[in-house]
Amino acid sequence: MTSIDDLVRANHDYVVGLRRHFRAHPELSGEEHRTQARIAAELAALGLSPRPIAGTGLVVDIAGGRASGRAGRSIVAVRADMDALPITDEIERDYRSTVPGVCHACGHDGHMAMLLGTAKSLCEIAERLPGDVRLLFQPSEEQLPGGARSMIDEGALDGVSAVLGAHLWQPFPVGTINLTPGRLMASALEFAITIRGRGGHGAAPHRTVDPILVGAQLVTGLRTIIGAQVDAHETAVLTLGAFNAGTVFNVIPDSAELKGTVRVFDAALGRRIFESIDRMCAGLCAASGAEYQFVPTIGYPAVINESGIAGLVAEAAREAFGEAAVREVEPLMGGEDFAYYLERVPGAFFLIGAGNADAAVYPHHHPKFDIDEAALDDGCRAMTHAVLKVLERAP
Repeated sequence: MTSIDDLVRANHDYVVGLRRHFRAHPELSGEEHRTQARIAAELAALGLSPRPIAGTGLVVDIAGGRASGRAGRSIVAVRADMDALPITDEIERDYRSTVPGVCHACGHDGHMAMLLGTAKSLCEIAERLPGDVRLLFQPSEEQLPGGARSMIDEGALDGVSAVLGAHLWQPFPVGTINLTPGRLMASALEFAITIRGRGGHGAAPHRTVDPILVGAQLVTGLRTIIGAQVDAHETAVLTLGAFNAGTVFNVIPDSAELKGTVRVFDAALGRRIFESIDRMCAGLCAASGAEYQFVPTIGYPAVINESGIAGLVAEAAREAFGEAAVREVEPLMGGEDFAYYLERVPGAFFLIGAGNADAAVYPHHHPKFDIDEAALDDGCRAMTHAVLKVLERAP
């Protein structure tokens, strides 16, 4: 009987080749047409019959040969995201992006390749599967409102008893499997603030209402909210990522715009932080004679692993990789729309170490982001073992 690890080793070149293909041919959220076609062709070559979902996504089931004798058919879903980022690829590799201004700088190229590699292994051992496996290739993770909700609305989780997902994670060293039985990733909220003042000549600021000055006061003021208004026992982050105003050195503009993000694990706390932002905008603008518009956006909910499924994933990983390779990690403040799946069915999301000190040193969303490709085998092994473990324990 061929082992899972032997199957993964045999598929190594296949998975690496797919990952490099996807890296070289990235597509943005909602535009993953060529990616969808390539994945569909690979699945068809395995004898599967994928169907389109959520526009540019795909869903397909692998039937387990041992499922017929059980009461009901358990289905474990496994998800990979497909979209790239609007970033210029700066890696000096032969698989560098061929699409100007678009890059797989978050590892989704590897996620798709790993799920296809996992599919290949699962098809090889389909007769041994005590249940069915549903593969979810999801578009638009990088852009709100995300692709997960469309996948769910169109039936991706119908009949599913558990859902699994994984992310290649550069900050963690290759060879490690990282997860937690509870909260893993934060809810990602966004906001934009437009300050409207009264522009004029830089030599006569007293005749203007300077939106840059008000914006600068807001930058420093907003950064006090977490420390001064949030309980120290709660976890929250507030970051400003954009401050745009003016184009000429001696002209005070009419308006300025700030954009930022809030990360929390508790939705009520996120709402309170938004209320504090609004209050601070109102006070500073009233004192300066400016007006403002505050636009909050509720993003993805927090990724909260179900402890039972997370425990099975960790158990499977320890059996495959050894005790030292499986680590329980502190919650991260990054966001993921995999959270929507976890709101519907029990499941677990885990992080596959993909960094090394020699090459894979740049963080996610950096133009030079890359992974240690040994992590691709780790991901295929971890996911295949996890699927089997969860199916075996299914009621």
